[in-house]
This record gives sequence, structure tokens and C-alpha cells, in this order.
Amino acid sequence: MDRYQAMTTFLRVVETGSFSAAARLLNVGQPAVSKTIAQLEARLQVSLLVRSTHGLNPTEAGQLFYERASAAIQEADEAESAARGAGAGLTGKLRVSAATTFARLHVVPHLPEFLDANPGLEIDFILDDRMIDLVGEGVDVSLRMGELPDSAAVARRLATGRRSVMATPAYLARAGEPKTPADLAAHQAIVYSRQPNVWSFTRDGAAASVTVHGRLKLSAAEGIRAAVLADMGLVISSDWMFADELASGVVSKVLSGWSLPTIDLWAVFPTGRMASAKARRFAAFVEALMNR
Repeated sequence: MDRYQAMTTFLRVVETGSFSAAARLLNVGQPAVSKTIAQLEARLQVSLLVRSTHGLNPTEAGQLFYERASAAIQEADEAESAARGAGAGLTGKLRVSAATTFARLHVVPHLPEFLDANPGLEIDFILDDRMIDLVGEGVDVSLRMGELPDSAAVARRLATGRRSVMATPAYLARAGEPKTPADLAAHQAIVYSRQPNVWSFTRDGAAASVTVHGRLKLSAAEGIRAAVLADMGLVISSDWMFADELASGVVSKVLSGWSLPTIDLWAVFPTGRMASAKARRFAAFVEALMNR
């Protein structure tokens, strides 16, 4: 039995809590995973896993083995990278998650550059506006915007962007341009259901908040973009979401004298294990993209 494969299989079982979930991540059948763990326990002559109402959990010996195995695999990956040289390409599979619209606009168009530099690498990209379980989905690195709900998450800030109030010139010609935050209460707002409908502004040390209203609420940023471009109302959005339209004049900013809280872009790595060299290199690539 290959020790590296056995350790990798054990790590995935611990991280996902089941043989079946680990099998899906490893692209093998569940019996193969069960057999590998049984052989590993027989070779070590110790029980590594115990079943509970929450799934499979490591025993005390299993937890010690998990920590050492995780470190050993990380060191092996780093050793391979060092042996190939700093300029050598990455190999294997990298699993990434990100919000659909952000990735479509700012990451996916640049993937050829990253893949050309790493011809031995494959990327499995999960596009989803929801916060997904990184461990359960086998994600190596996730690109997330805004505040991180999990304070214990292993994360790295990649960029900070501006938020603005914006609309199409056609909407503003029809509804008028707001001059103060209070004017927004009389406008149609396009509401993102994942954010509060109270918008807070500052200017010269003064603060102002307004509760906005709109007939349309959407759960995905792609829908927000479509509604704005259909002249349906005003929105608060990161400038990243409308970068091309703002540059071309298809969308215009209003209330530019007032400031909104900025938004951070993070690379989030799964807790419980060290970030792989592939994940760290991809995060650095995205950071460079966003700060060009």
C-alpha cells in the first residue's frame, strides 16, 4: 500500500467525516477508501477512527496521526516544488471556489495566463455566490468578498475595493439624480438579499444612513448586474462588479462626495490543514491581478 496515498485518503476521511464523501473527493469508490483505512489501521495496529452521530471522527491516536500526516504531505509537496525549482510549474489539480460574477469578470478571463505558466496543472472551479463548506467540497482556496463570518478562518487579504451608488444614465434621466443619501429613499433600489437594505455613508466626519426600498430583490450578483443594466434602479455595489461599464459610461456613479465602507477580497484556505503551494501561488496570482 502506497503510504502517501494512504495518508491522503485518511486526511480526506477525517476532513469530510465519511468514507463516501472522501471517495467523491478522491474520485474512487467507497469500498476502496474503506479498504485503504482498514489496511492502514492493520499496519499501524491501532484504531484511527470512531463512528458517532456526527459521522467518523479520529480517535486520540487518529488525531495525532492526522496532524503528523498533514504536515508530512505538506512538506513532501514543498520538497517537490523546491526540487523542480522556483520557476517550475505547478502540477496536479487545484480546486477553487468564488462568487460567480466576480470570477467571471476578473479571474476566469486571466486563467490562460496562469495555466500557460503551469502546463501540468488542472483547475476545478466552483462558481457559487453562497458560502460553501471548503473542507466538505475539497476546496483548496476560496475567493470571498466582504466580512468573513468565521473568525478562525485561515485567510489572506488580497485587495480592497471601493463601493459606490450607481445606476444607468437612462434610469437617472427618468428618476432624477439623488443629491444626498436621504434622497435615495424616494428611488427604486435594486436590493441584494445577502446584504442589509440600510445604506450608511460618511462625509467629512459626518455619518448618514438611509433605508432603501425596491420592488426587486435578488440573491445573486449576476441578477443585480442584469437589473441595473435594464435601467431598473440604483444599487450599491463594489466598483469591481461594474468596472467595464463604469469605464465606458454605461453605468454612472452618484453621490460621489459621500463614502461607503470599502470591501475586501480574501483568499480563504480550509481550516485544519496547511495551505498547499498550489493554493498559495494561485492566491498570489489573483492578488497581482487585482492590484495591476
